[in-house]
Amino acid sequence: MDLDLFIAEHRPDWNRLETLVRRHRKLDGPEVDELVELYQRAATHLSVLRSSGQDPALTGWLSGLVARARSVVTGAQSGGWRDFGRFFTRSFPAALYRLRWWWMLTALACTAVAFGVGWWVAANPEVQAAMGTPETIRSYVENDFANYYVENPGASFAAQVWTNNAWVAAQAIVFGAFLCLPAVYVLATNSIGLGQAGGLMAANGKADVFFGLILPHGLLELTAVFVAGGVGIKLGWTFIAPGHRTRIRAMGEEARSAMGVVLGLVVVLFVSGLIEGFVTGWVHTTWLRIGIGVVAEVLFFLYVFTLGRRAVQQGETGDIRDSPQTVAVSG
Repeated sequence: MDLDLFIAEHRPDWNRLETLVRRHRKLDGPEVDELVELYQRAATHLSVLRSSGQDPALTGWLSGLVARARSVVTGAQSGGWRDFGRFFTRSFPAALYRLRWWWMLTALACTAVAFGVGWWVAANPEVQAAMGTPETIRSYVENDFANYYVENPGASFAAQVWTNNAWVAAQAIVFGAFLCLPAVYVLATNSIGLGQAGGLMAANGKADVFFGLILPHGLLELTAVFVAGGVGIKLGWTFIAPGHRTRIRAMGEEARSAMGVVLGLVVVLFVSGLIEGFVTGWVHTTWLRIGIGVVAEVLFFLYVFTLGRRAVQQGETGDIRDSPQTVAVSG
């Protein structure tokens, strides 16, 4: 290939494409069509240059031009904070709202299990005896339960709690893909453990201490776990009953939405971790620390049922989509 002749023949097109890319926000219809055509030509020219390997500098420059033109032609979204904002104002709340019945029913079932186990433990001394020696139980009720929230510095404790809860939530969602059963197991294990602790505290006259320390962070934290479990169960059920969609398509759409929920719950659990690390064990006025937990929970539900409902009504599903792949035309 005669490189000088090639450059002389196509340089005007490249220069024109560069001009259109710089002023793409002010282009009229015919200029948009011209931009698309020149982009396609430049992509072909770039392929020829790369295969010849004659001028690496020119190849690099043209590669950058084609990349910038592609972002204009395909309508690529600006990254960074705009995508971050869109996720938390549309995609994440839409997924929560669309799947609301799954996680709300999960919450009711898990709460019923926890209270049922708690009542069973509190009403049966033999069950309590099987949980530990009298000395162990006395130490747990009188000291260990409350000390758990203050025995470590707030920042490190909040980070530890956040990491653990995020892992539990991720497990509940991912395990749901295995026909729901592992997700149900994770939720049942957590609910039974919570009920055992509550029943043991109630049996020893410490129900007020239990709820006074669990509710501030537990309202939001457990809601996040219930959301994860409900989404995981929905994912597994989609494999069993995909509905009008093909099984592969249904699983793909629900899995992408579920992964978005995982990312969003990381932030929700970060907030509950802050409450647990800096409020639960350190704010000594019971009504105040419970009030903080209630406010956080109310804000979460307002977030879901305002932003989420609006986004769903506008056609959002919570599916994590790639950048649009359609080509711009003049209409």
